[in-house]
Amino acid sequence: MISSDTLSGAVKGTLRANKTYYFSSDIVINEGDTLLMQDGVTLIAIGDGSSYSKSPQISVNGTFISLGTETNPNFITVPPSMATPENTFKGIWGGIQGGANSGDMVIKWTHIEYVGGPAGPANDPAVYKSGDPRYAISYSNINGNLILEDSWISNTKDDGVRVISGKISIMRNTFESNGESGGESFNAKSGTVGDIAYNLFLGAATNGLKISNSGGTTIQCNINSYNNTFLNCGLRQVKSGRGGSINYEKGAKGKIFNNLVANCRYGLKVTADADGANTIFDNQLYYGSADKILSGFYPSDGIATPKPGDIAGASAKAGNPQFALYDVDQFNFETATIPMSVSSMPIALLKSGSSNFNLLPGSPGLNKGKVDFQPLGSVTLTGTYGTDIGLPGKDIGAFQADGSGNAH
Repeated sequence: MISSDTLSGAVKGTLRANKTYYFSSDIVINEGDTLLMQDGVTLIAIGDGSSYSKSPQISVNGTFISLGTETNPNFITVPPSMATPENTFKGIWGGIQGGANSGDMVIKWTHIEYVGGPAGPANDPAVYKSGDPRYAISYSNINGNLILEDSWISNTKDDGVRVISGKISIMRNTFESNGESGGESFNAKSGTVGDIAYNLFLGAATNGLKISNSGGTTIQCNINSYNNTFLNCGLRQVKSGRGGSINYEKGAKGKIFNNLVANCRYGLKVTADADGANTIFDNQLYYGSADKILSGFYPSDGIATPKPGDIAGASAKAGNPQFALYDVDQFNFETATIPMSVSSMPIALLKSGSSNFNLLPGSPGLNKGKVDFQPLGSVTLTGTYGTDIGLPGKDIGAFQADGSGNAH
């Protein structure tokens, strides 16, 4: 066990259940070592994000495991005085940074928030330029496993998660307010293989998911993205033609089914340079509360066209997905200028709060999912540290009428 409540330098061992720990400088998990967080741990980063030295990170060269539970989740965050709406995109600490030779990362029922401090000398120049905002999680081991389940990635200055390469299982998480004026909630590159399902993506600056084979490894980026819910994504991206919900590009491939996309700047985009022959998609539900949202359901600069199983509103506010406790028409997108500034966005467009995204009886997404395909199941860990991969669901979106799927 780790006896001190203040961590610095090389760290290994166990952070004990229900304890609070602090770090004001980088902590490092050396190659071959493991840092394990039991349930109910709070790990607080002390910094202000003004420079690399004042935004400490967790450097993972070994194995990092956070085992929160539904009733006793873990937090990797900032002091309560800094966890304010004004600091949503400030970037106060440096995130969890996994190197190319790191071990596995297993993160369950864990809140990771307020990340994005500027990169510096300990960061891989192939991932960050000096001064770039760091991601909440960066993972680079093409032979390793990244398991992220039932967790929250919130309030990040740039990407929430960037996987340069690795075997992944990304299940039942909530990604919210990722990226100030650019950045994705989840961004995968060449060498990344696995499944992304039952996640809620809310208020990403650009895409909820960006799947790309850029990076040039010998393993093609291959990701199945199914039964996810995307809300209010792509609205802050300042570059023309970018931003939306799901983007497959530059030789990436995978299966894309059963995703619910509401009030996002664009629907599914499969670019002409993606592996279109091996990127298969259908059964998405699209909703827009303004004509300018409807016009982006099928981006004109992509090859994703309407499919037989798609459900798309024919006019503004038609085909409401009928969330149990979330008003998709609360904001007037018709009069909004897109891209929008952070200051012009109500908090409900960025954060889930006390909302409930289960589908009510009568929702057009019920019983419209495609279920006759299998997850890739690429991760190799089993047991306590293994993944719980959700099979494709019969209802479109991350929340299933039978109580399965996302539990947030």
